[in-house]
Amino acid sequence: MSISTFKRYELKFLLSKKQFDALMPKLLEKMNPDKNCQNGKSYSIYNIYYDTPDNHLIRTSLSKPSYKEKLRLRSYTIPTSLEDKVFLELKKKTAGIVHKRRATMTLREAYEFVESGRHPAAANYINEQVINEISYFLSCYNVRPAAYISYSRIALFGKEDKAFRITFDRNIQTRRNDLCLEAGCSGEQLLGIDQYLMEVKISGSVPIWLTEILSDLKIYKTSFSKYGTEYKKYCMNKNVKAHSVA
Repeated sequence: MSISTFKRYELKFLLSKKQFDALMPKLLEKMNPDKNCQNGKSYSIYNIYYDTPDNHLIRTSLSKPSYKEKLRLRSYTIPTSLEDKVFLELKKKTAGIVHKRRATMTLREAYEFVESGRHPAAANYINEQVINEISYFLSCYNVRPAAYISYSRIALFGKEDKAFRITFDRNIQTRRNDLCLEAGCSGEQLLGIDQYLMEVKISGSVPIWLTEILSDLKIYKTSFSKYGTEYKKYCMNKNVKAHSVA
């Protein structure tokens, strides 16, 4: 959770609990649990997604362009103070390759940075470079908090290749009110109660052993975005078109 920059492919799958229960023992033969996921334990992730007043970023993303980007504020605990550490992340996707930039700062600094452009203090050179990149993004888009999304995650990494990761997210909650991390975890469920979103995160090709296991269990790749799905549900409730881009 401390990586500042990386690039990778991300493949997504929707699983039932039955598929999850059958898959996990097989994965543990080849992978290790994240340090925060020992003995089947999960950890929580809390996010605020930013967008323009007309939702330009997510509407563009849903039109499936060759390049897209998004900004989110992330924490692994519910902040109790504006001085708590959080992560401001700029995520880009180009021709299927995901590039993520992450800067560490206090919650107060993050709010002030997005709202007024005031740069937070940089802990090191890489953090400074990421802050500059986010600053350019903010100069291009007039963003404000658009959606809150939180979930519980189980994460695994390869025994032979630690950069190879698989994550399982469930209890995905979303809301469009109280758009601040310190407001806590609440909202509408994005998936069914027994559904899991699995993400396979790789820098190269999918291992053959994993392909065979997924085929045996009839687990198939899908296209899924938490923020995109949240936005489409929001549009359905508002009876507006989700995919149009001005």
